[in-house]
Amino acid sequence: MARERGRTLVAQNRKARHDYHIDDTFEAGIVLTGTEVKALRAGKASLVDGFADVRDGEVWLRNVHIPEYDLGTWNNHAPRRSRKLLLRKEEIKRLIGKTKETGFTLVPLSLYFKDGYAKVELALARGKKSYDKRHTIAEREAKREAERAMARARRRG
Repeated sequence: MARERGRTLVAQNRKARHDYHIDDTFEAGIVLTGTEVKALRAGKASLVDGFADVRDGEVWLRNVHIPEYDLGTWNNHAPRRSRKLLLRKEEIKRLIGKTKETGFTLVPLSLYFKDGYAKVELALARGKKSYDKRHTIAEREAKREAERAMARARRRG
């Protein structure tokens, strides 16, 4: 059987970039059961309430919702079970050090298949305050307005 090539996006956490300052990102493999893989291949998952934490030298993905597989039997998986993430020792040690600092958390940004393997993009993030969110929105609006003004000026020419 031919191997799958490329990257296929399954789920994305768009709100994470709005709610957090992203400091660093990591790509991690996920330990899944058979029905979870089939549900992901069907394109069903939700990262909305998901987070990761480090326990006993291992990184665990928690609260990520992968719905039960429709054609699964009695051995179907639990939708919100904890899933182990596969990272290198150096990365785990770095995450342990950073997450012990106050304000840092691990947030999943996206869930995808890369060359046939399920992966999660994990971000080391610091929570934004409400005024930071307003500032980000105001910056984006100002940038958009400046681009519109420049486009009008080019058209007039």
